[in-house]
Amino acid sequence: MRRFFKKAKDLGKSIENAENWIRIIKEIGCPEELTAEVLNALIEKIIIHEATEDDFGFRQQEIEIIFRFVGKID
Repeated sequence: MRRFFKKAKDLGKSIENAENWIRIIKEIGCPEELTAEVLNALIEKIIIHEATEDDFGFRQQEIEIIFRFVGKID
């Protein structure tokens, strides 16, 4: 029974997060430029991982963008 209530609570939180995301998107609309205000409204955090270099000298660096209310989008 506890699992059921936890799943119900998680589902309620997911719905609330989706509603919040939709509200922000409606407020922003279709911006002409990417301003600090737009970024702050949409993005929770940006994670920049340490760069790596392969055997051929090519550098790679992973950057993760975590959006508010919806998390990481792959």
